[in-house]
Amino acid sequence: MTQDPYAALGLSKGATAEEIKKAYRKIARVNHPDLNPDNPEAEELFKDAGRAYDLLKDPEQRRRFDAGEIDATGAEQAPRGYYRDEARRPENPYTQNRSSTGGDPFGEGFDADDFFAQFARSRGAGQGRASRGDWPGGDRSGRDRPDVDWPGQNTQYRLSLAFLDAARGTKTRITLPDGNSLEVTIPEGARDGQTLRLRGKGEAGLGAGPAGDAFITLDVTPSAEFERDGDDILVTLPISIDEAILGGKVPVNTVTGAVSVTVPPGASSGQVLRLKGRGVKGRTGKGDQRITLRIVSPPQIDDALKHFMEGWRKDHAYNPRAGKETS
Repeated sequence: MTQDPYAALGLSKGATAEEIKKAYRKIARVNHPDLNPDNPEAEELFKDAGRAYDLLKDPEQRRRFDAGEIDATGAEQAPRGYYRDEARRPENPYTQNRSSTGGDPFGEGFDADDFFAQFARSRGAGQGRASRGDWPGGDRSGRDRPDVDWPGQNTQYRLSLAFLDAARGTKTRITLPDGNSLEVTIPEGARDGQTLRLRGKGEAGLGAGPAGDAFITLDVTPSAEFERDGDDILVTLPISIDEAILGGKVPVNTVTGAVSVTVPPGASSGQVLRLKGRGVKGRTGKGDQRITLRIVSPPQIDDALKHFMEGWRKDHAYNPRAGKETS
């Protein structure tokens, strides 16, 4: 992945949230693996854009990245001057060795390799205690006391989900770091970035302490066919010239399967039809499916069609751009 999420989306650092969203959707549609089978370059662009959008869509994460507090993967960055301050801690072995001579640890004779080796050793002893995070009251030292019941830590996971699985709802399983699995029920109409809470599915507590909760953040993969706008589903429906002129019943896919939609006679490209209740489930019911018509000419214009249109234009010519400004 590129180290700059803005570059992965083709944007500058001053891009708005809406520009970030539009750039991600554009890249995701063009480079979606379903449309580019056996194309590793497109797949990598798709993944990079997804990771960049995942970082930048959250205002707080974006602020922290812009401030240099986290890197492009979301990992914490050491603050400015951190290693210098660490070296000068009284209890740091390297500082203790140097202070006996009254010298600056970063002064003449400073050995970077020696410092970082000492730093790693001095910090390593506390890693086992820190791995469970902060304990109640901010005191980790009593976690082994048999008379104290400690609640388990909450755990956080990310789950990639197909667009239709999110729209329809489903059940799936995630594999935990310890090799066990956890069943997750995806509610109908789940959204990208939504976090599900599974009570009691986090780390076990100590003593009689309750287990923590598991938090599952959903990463919904964009669809090459459907787009979501709130609780509405947007699709583009190609129609032939005769279907546009004469109208008729035309099949169209929805998130729950194919249905027929009535194209009115004289339909135009860009005209929007609406299927009530064919969107995704929201708080107040289901949204609609909005269908944008796109007239597609036949792949080859034969003599019969050509002569017919020449004769029709001779007697029925009209200007669809009349009254509209042109540039």
